[in-house]
Amino acid sequence: MAPRYRRAEFILEDRMLRPYLFAIAAPLAVTLAAPAVLAAAPDPLAQVSQHLRAVTTMTADFTQTDRAGKVLTGTLTLKRPGHIRFQYQKGVPLLIVGDGKALIMIDYSVKQVSRWPIGNSPLSVLLDPNRDLGRFAHVVPGNDPGLLLVEGKDPKHPEFGTITIAFARVAGAPGGLELRGWTVLDAQNNRSSVRLSNTRFNVPVEDRMFRWTDPRTRRPVR
Repeated sequence: MAPRYRRAEFILEDRMLRPYLFAIAAPLAVTLAAPAVLAAAPDPLAQVSQHLRAVTTMTADFTQTDRAGKVLTGTLTLKRPGHIRFQYQKGVPLLIVGDGKALIMIDYSVKQVSRWPIGNSPLSVLLDPNRDLGRFAHVVPGNDPGLLLVEGKDPKHPEFGTITIAFARVAGAPGGLELRGWTVLDAQNNRSSVRLSNTRFNVPVEDRMFRWTDPRTRRPVR
């Protein structure tokens, strides 16, 4: 039996999605630049930017844990420019798709489609990874020298909470880093996390992966 879910508990729920769009965008921003040389990036944030610029596509499995400890799984697919798909496990009637212009949440259980313009949110990092990460993020110390932790928040809305993004130092990965996941701590100290596994970079990804069916019309959307 598929696990039951409560939409209000998702890390990407309506209430949390607006302030935390960069929870997806910051770690998944991409450009067509070639992989950078690590020696040229002594600044850890610069190394993160180099990693983001070195990735054109990405696929991964994700495990999402909400503030109550409930776990959902699924697959993530990314392709530049600005295409993202969070496909949840069977039995969870939610789908999240980025089409380059907007981030779209589809809730098939209530036939609801919600959109947030990328350009009006921190998700614009997805389309412009040349933005200065130092404006909203900084490196924080950790216990594992093999991890690079980047903490970020919206400087205009600190009440929205904080996101911590984890990168593993992997010599063979683009820019020497591999995105491992992120944790969000909201203003009420509720913690939600996403962990990635089986990550693959710069692999073929077909455009059809970002199509979805509108539950209101039952018609496919490209």
